[in-house]
Formats: sequence, structure tokens, C-alpha cells
Amino acid sequence: MNAPYQMRESRVPSSRFGRLWQYGGLASSMAFGAVGEGLRRATGMRDGDGSSLILSAGNMDRLVAKLSRMRGAALKLGQMMSFQDSKMLPAPIQQVLQRVQDSADYMPASQRNKVLASNLGSDWRDLFETFDEMPMAAASIGQVHGAVLKSSRQRVAVKVQYPGVANSIDSDLNNLSILLTASRLLPKGLFLDKTIANARTELAWECDYIREAQACRKFQELLRNSKDIFTVPRIIDEASGLHVLTMERMEGIGVTKAQDMTQDEKDWIGSQILNLCLREMIEFKYMQTDPNWTNFLYNPSTRKLELLDFGASRDYPDKFIDPYIKLLLAASRSNRESCRDISIQLGYLTGNESPIMLEAHISSILTLAEPFRDDSAEIYDFQNQTITDRVKASIPVMIRERLSPPPEETYSLHRKLSGAFLLCARLGSRVRCREMFAVAMNKSGIERAATNTDR
Repeated sequence: MNAPYQMRESRVPSSRFGRLWQYGGLASSMAFGAVGEGLRRATGMRDGDGSSLILSAGNMDRLVAKLSRMRGAALKLGQMMSFQDSKMLPAPIQQVLQRVQDSADYMPASQRNKVLASNLGSDWRDLFETFDEMPMAAASIGQVHGAVLKSSRQRVAVKVQYPGVANSIDSDLNNLSILLTASRLLPKGLFLDKTIANARTELAWECDYIREAQACRKFQELLRNSKDIFTVPRIIDEASGLHVLTMERMEGIGVTKAQDMTQDEKDWIGSQILNLCLREMIEFKYMQTDPNWTNFLYNPSTRKLELLDFGASRDYPDKFIDPYIKLLLAASRSNRESCRDISIQLGYLTGNESPIMLEAHISSILTLAEPFRDDSAEIYDFQNQTITDRVKASIPVMIRERLSPPPEETYSLHRKLSGAFLLCARLGSRVRCREMFAVAMNKSGIERAATNTDR
């Protein structure tokens, strides 16, 4: 069992050459690691179990350390892939992706101070009564420091982006694609090019802290009538810029880290998060798509959920989301024919798929909609749910048989839905999913329109 990750300080490679050098070093060290592993097996120093030399434990440790040190696109892509497609990934790679979800080194004070000065001015410290030198968290794009504003004495969180990350997205992802393809770390047919294209778009969004501030304000407006349930932090404009984002500090704790929660609290948290996911998809058509559980905090003193990290927020065009909602509605009614027809309309299917592909695709949709189906229990118990495992079990067939890649919107939407289901499962929440879905569909008017069309 791995020990809890301890943050380490390391300089962020900020130039394109410096980052290219790091990728070259990773490829070389993994190649030498494979040679060394082969020699150890050949000389009897280690049993040969037939497993890949490139996927040895030593190489996986090298990969984790390098991703954590590189940060940016490399670490973000690993985190994104850790929430999807695990059924198709070799076990050592999946373990690496799980380990890098919450691991990143933090940058030295000298690099951090340059970013703060370029965004807030050389006298940036005058904005704060206190500023914590050690970050409270370090992620793929930036690190977060606690501070107190001098003007109001308000506790705030200051997110500081790593230097060079925004300008190196394209080169990072191109280098990573070459490394993954050349080393054959990933299986064929995984649509790596589509995953990387999606990562390129989302990374550009997440590196734009002005866009994130706008998304945060939009959620404040969207949830203005749900202030008894959700708290969205206020943005501090005078202490924010393109690569620095300061906001009101939330006082809750991660929903999966809260201790001694009652079953009622677990049910309430799971219900509110899943309901928010449905509202984002059906009512708002605008979603915070990062499924990381650390983005949801629970404050037991206020009995509210506090929402964080709006960098990956996006809207979904009507031409995609309206048919997608109808697809979920058809699946909730176990209407396989409608599931097939709408899937063709959306581009999931061409109409020329093999029977095994058609069955795998429709079964995965029916499984995804299981909590909302007419024949599901009134209160769905997520504690023993197998939805995500059953959907993942279909992935090998779909990747082998699929004639066209899914719409790009699918990557973020399914990642968020899977994350919501897994969070409810982690909490052991019992949720009135059927009723929740019916209310959401009724508000949207889509169910009434579909009923009239059926007539």
C-alpha cells in the first residue's frame, strides 16, 4: 500500500526546450529501466512473470515522479484518463493514473513570486495581511495558497498558475502522444488522438483564470435560488489576473474525507450532487465537467455544499444536448429502438455496426440510465452499484468494433456522470433517482414533447 502523498518542491520546467528535454529524459530512463529489468530477469535476480518490461514497477515509479514534476498537460492528461477507459488500460498504467490524481510538486517561491508579480504587480504582498508560503494544495495547472486580505481581513484562497504551462499545451501533448505511441503503453483503438484533442481544449480553458472567474460568477447566478444548498465562492477581482485567481476561502472539508457522517447526511450529499449534475445537463446546459471529488466540500456547520474549481466549465450546444437528453429518456423507458435511432442521430453509431457492437452500445446506455429507469427501485442504493464497472466492461468491444469516434462532448459529460455515480457509491448514498429524473425532465418540457411525438 502506497504511503500518503507528500508534496515536494521542484522547479517547473517552463520553456518548451526544457519540457522537451524532460520528455526525452523520461523516454530514455524508461528504456534503460526496461533493459535493466530484462537483465534482472535473465540473471535470475527477479522472477520473470511474462509481464511487460516497459511496465515494470521501477518504470511506473519513474513515470509518476516525472508527471508530478512536469505538471501541466502531462499530469492533466493522466488525471483525465484516470476517470475513464480504465478497463482498457494495463493495470500498472491504471495504478499510475490513480496515483497522480492528487500528486503534483509545488514550485519554488522564486517562480511563484514572478507569477504573482506579473499578474498583480511588484507590490502584490501589499494586498494581503498574511500569505501562507506553503501551498495548501498543488495540482496539474497551479497551486493554492491560503491568505488574508488586507482590505477586509477576509480569508481567501489564492490560486497561482505554474509558469509556462499555458504556452506549452500543444508541444506537451504532442510529445506525450509520441511517447505513448512509441512505447506502446496504451492499447490500439483507444482513440488517443481524440482524448488528446479533448485535453488540449480543456487545458486551454483551465489555464485561463479570467474565463474561470466568469464561470464561477455564472454558477452563482444559476444557483441563486439554491443558496440553502450550495455555496459558490466570491471572486476577488483586485487580487486576480490571467494566471492568478483569488476567491473567498471555503471552510468545508472534502465530501469523501468527512468523518462520522450520518447515513442521512450521506444520502443528502449524494442526492444534491447528482441532482446538480442533472440540472447542469438538462436545465442549465452548462456543466462544471471536472469530476474530481475534491471539488465538493461539505460544511457541517452550515449544512451546505461548497463548490470549487470552475476551470473546466462548458456549455453544451442544443444540437447535442437535446438529443442526448432524449436518449437518456428512451433508456429510462428501456426503449432499445429509440436508443439506436437517437444514437445514429448523435453520431455514436453509423447504422452499419456489427450486432455485437450494437448490443454493447445500447446495453451501456441502458446501464448508465439504470438509476432513472421506470423499473428501478424508488430509492436507489449506490452502495453496491455496479454501473460504472458494467459500462467499462463494454468498452473493449466498443473500441474494437466502433466505426466512428463518439461526439467530443461525450468525453467530459460521461466523465462527470461517472464521477457523480462513483461519488454516490463512495458515500453509500441512497437517492430517489427516479423521482429526481422525472422532475428534471418535466421542467425541461422534453418528456412532454417526446410523448406528443410518440402519439
